[in-house]
Amino acid sequence: MITKRIIPCLDVKDGRVVKGVNFQRLGDVASPVDLAKYYSDNGADELVFYDITASAEGRSLFTEILTETARTVFIPLTVGGGINTTGDFDRVLKCGADKVSVNSGAIRDPSLVGKAAKLYGDQCVVLSVDVKRVDGVFRIFAKGGRENTGMEAIEWVRRCVGDGAGEVVVNSMDTDGVKQGFDLELLEKVCGAVKVPVIASGGAGKIEDFITLFNALPGVDAGLAASIFHFGEVKINDLKAEMKRNGIPARI
Repeated sequence: MITKRIIPCLDVKDGRVVKGVNFQRLGDVASPVDLAKYYSDNGADELVFYDITASAEGRSLFTEILTETARTVFIPLTVGGGINTTGDFDRVLKCGADKVSVNSGAIRDPSLVGKAAKLYGDQCVVLSVDVKRVDGVFRIFAKGGRENTGMEAIEWVRRCVGDGAGEVVVNSMDTDGVKQGFDLELLEKVCGAVKVPVIASGGAGKIEDFITLFNALPGVDAGLAASIFHFGEVKINDLKAEMKRNGIPARI
């Protein structure tokens, strides 16, 4: 069986890792370089690095801190934030990223996913979606969750995967930072719509939330979290040991 991946997420603002609740009230956590090395050395399967204000501020992702971070890790690194052109893909990959995550840039230019996939391969293009329920409908939000695009989420995901996105990170804004479990309803709909790897993000508060996720939705390939790992509430090796005990394949 294919092992389920555990992925810490570094939300980076002004060169520091931060974490908030429901995409708001951001607090300082640590240096991304130090934290990335810690995770690389302590059981993480991959790492995600988001420059979370690049899109909202209309600028390119900071490359200096990214290059330094990439140099310290020996696991796959996905990078996003301010990715608006294939030139941004190229720049980030040259800084040491293995995969590039695109969100607001694809909303602005829906052809970006297809162009990047042709240039760098589907496996390099990660679609990240920030999704929130609006009047009972899953809607896509842009600019770090600040702007409701009005687009229905499942159709958008299906379209981008059809254009060449090789992986989807599903960020539930409703459960982000709340620590009450992943958004199983949303994730089930995404898994039913596409055949590429789906990464669950938003809502993990304890080890049992990951166990519930993988048991309830075997189609989910990975669980992503931030604060519970950053603050030591869950240690990745403990989580993986519990996954093994529950018959969920994990790389120990």
